[in-house]
Amino acid sequence: MASVTLRNVTKRFKSVTAVENLSIEVQDREFAVLVGPSGCGKTTALRMIAGLEPVTTGEIFIGDRLVNDVAPKDRDIAMVFQNYALYPHMNVGENLGFGLKMRKFPKDEIDDRVREAADILGIHDLLDRKPKQLSGGQRQRVAVGRAIVRKPKVFLFDEPLSNLDAKLRVAMRAEISKLHQRLGATIIYVTHDQVEAMTMADRIFIMYNGTLQQFGAPLEVYKQPANRFVAGFIGSPAMNFIEATLIQEGSAYFIDAAGFKVRLPEAFSPKVKPYVGRQVTFGVRPEDVAECTSLSVGVHENTLKARTDVVEPLGSETFVYLTCGPHAIVARMESPERPLTVGQTLEVGLKMSKTHLFDKETTQTIV
Repeated sequence: MASVTLRNVTKRFKSVTAVENLSIEVQDREFAVLVGPSGCGKTTALRMIAGLEPVTTGEIFIGDRLVNDVAPKDRDIAMVFQNYALYPHMNVGENLGFGLKMRKFPKDEIDDRVREAADILGIHDLLDRKPKQLSGGQRQRVAVGRAIVRKPKVFLFDEPLSNLDAKLRVAMRAEISKLHQRLGATIIYVTHDQVEAMTMADRIFIMYNGTLQQFGAPLEVYKQPANRFVAGFIGSPAMNFIEATLIQEGSAYFIDAAGFKVRLPEAFSPKVKPYVGRQVTFGVRPEDVAECTSLSVGVHENTLKARTDVVEPLGSETFVYLTCGPHAIVARMESPERPLTVGQTLEVGLKMSKTHLFDKETTQTIV
């Protein structure tokens, strides 16, 4: 296996900059996920690593080898595409071994590698079938198997689960994670689904408008977002954002928004002091909004009254869409014994130690 390093990589398509000054280092045997909305440049970055797109400026290393001018077939990588890209006239076994056949591997070695990949993925009984006889999940396993037989230094996955139904996506997430543990492989995985990124990655690299916004371990990024975009993109449902004014009363600091005022924790004071009297963006995650009856003692001063607009019971938890003055707030609560109703007035409290403030102009995190 090998590490992958991008140094100041930029990709332009005429007047459009798809990736700008991207620098990342994926460590040997790491599961790295490039995540972001459609059009953010993540797939372009993956295709540059694969050699399918030339780099405009910058350098790409696989291990210690500079590969900018190395042909894709010589980079010792294997790529799994979104659309599977199986040959319809070949059966599964032939699809698995085709890449090795083109590289003129001995037939015995091809057969051994195909059997090994089939063992890993549990697709022995599919080897004689054609792709049209397979389900979506089975086709995805074959596409992954075709990469495994190569035994490459690096595996590249380009949104491989986006064509599967929700239940199968969950199952395949677990399968790919197990595969990484079994092979000890270096994997770079591209997705627009932040749930996939959070559940699978050793580290996530969040992109937006062609630039890297933040990287780190999933929970680290979740708890300490670098800016408003990252805070809103990572987490489901998304973080609530409220435009407000930061004010000071004595030695205490408050968020003053139309409809409510809440006190900031004392630990926030050194960082928020320069923003007194200024407009800021206040952020609170849905799971940090709760009915006052379920809050711990001492938090009740940071409460607000809100009207329920939509209630989505999901069994163990309930999503509640609230309106407080001009503000729309989503709460993620434990399902109450007494069902909530639309139009009901609730007193909810905010777990202020877990809230965030963002500079309204730069969108960077204040605290």
